[in-house]
Amino acid sequence: MSSEIIPSKVRQSNSAFLELSNRQGRERSQAVKYMAKALKENIQSILESNTLDLETSRETAESELILEWLKLTPERIESTVEILERIAELPDPLQQVMDAPYQLNPSQTYCQRMPLGVIALVYESFPELAAIAAGLCLKSGNSLILRGNSSSHYSNVMIAEILRGAIEDCGLPGECLQLLPSDEGGSIKELVSQDQYVNLVIPYGRPSLISNVIQQATAPVLKTAMGNCYLYWSDSGDLELTRSMILDSHASEPDPVNAIEKVLINRKHNNQTLAHLFGSLIENGFELRGDPEIVEQFSDYLFYSVRESEWQKSYLSKTVAFKFVDNLKAGIEVINRFSSGHADCLVTESYQESRQFAMDVDSALVYINTSSRFTRNPPQGDSVFLGISNQKGYRRGLIGLDTLTTVKQVVQGIS
Repeated sequence: MSSEIIPSKVRQSNSAFLELSNRQGRERSQAVKYMAKALKENIQSILESNTLDLETSRETAESELILEWLKLTPERIESTVEILERIAELPDPLQQVMDAPYQLNPSQTYCQRMPLGVIALVYESFPELAAIAAGLCLKSGNSLILRGNSSSHYSNVMIAEILRGAIEDCGLPGECLQLLPSDEGGSIKELVSQDQYVNLVIPYGRPSLISNVIQQATAPVLKTAMGNCYLYWSDSGDLELTRSMILDSHASEPDPVNAIEKVLINRKHNNQTLAHLFGSLIENGFELRGDPEIVEQFSDYLFYSVRESEWQKSYLSKTVAFKFVDNLKAGIEVINRFSSGHADCLVTESYQESRQFAMDVDSALVYINTSSRFTRNPPQGDSVFLGISNQKGYRRGLIGLDTLTTVKQVVQGIS
């Protein structure tokens, strides 16, 4: 890819964004419906392209993790179609007028919600993520540039072509959705440094990808996270609830965004209770790890000692590490030091502990006595989510339609 291709596509995306800003919300919603319909009508073509990706990835000895993220099924595509249909029905996030935090007499001041502009998604496998991001961006009036990796090349091309055709069929500019094919070259750095037109970069994948994008970007980055979520099991916490929260948090496939990977156990729990938990997890296919004290006491259950570096790393697999702590305060200190900082959990019967945990844990989301399982399409509320951000900058927490908008302040003089 020549050095002019990426800047050219970015400029095209910006022009398309400016055109989108003059379109009505019903037109953008209609285009999202067309996208959903087009995906549903082309499931077989998408699966055939995905098969090529899987064959190529196996030949290049791609990891099982990437293969799992890459493999599409009719159910995964149908789920994506349902998400797009849901996005189309959500309220228009734009043109909402809100009171300003101040007034300038004799003028009237108000705030108006607006799209960001051009958004770049740099993602690793997860071919269907392109469609979900495209739906969210189109609904919120933004242009989207996709940069996948080589393992999902054929799937990405097929999905982008289908989506772009649906957008054009609705009379909207096809350039609002651009794909930078990985086989044509063009570095991630070249894309994420186009800060003149790229208004936000969203990296999605393993921590190494996120770090790479953050280090190279000059455009704003919305940092995402998955895995390495902690759970503190209080001495008053219920065994069955703890077990079910761990199991359910890993049930979000194929990307275990909020999977509980580290469990901090209050020392007051008896060995029989712990043995029940460990045995149940092993029966459900989990690999267990622990600090030296736990490994010594439960050698029949725990096969690996945790290296110090593992406490701050994601496993992104059905692996859970356990550690003894003396009390809630010690647990919070461990969480704030090592957790990914996007979703951490507590099991307790104490209201005081729940309040202390909610206030003192430095994470975007806190779950108390409930599963942290992530879903992009929750059954209740007016929201669909792309992922979770653990940063404290631009936005923090769940990434939805509002995350892809900004606020313009308008000061209007009174004549």
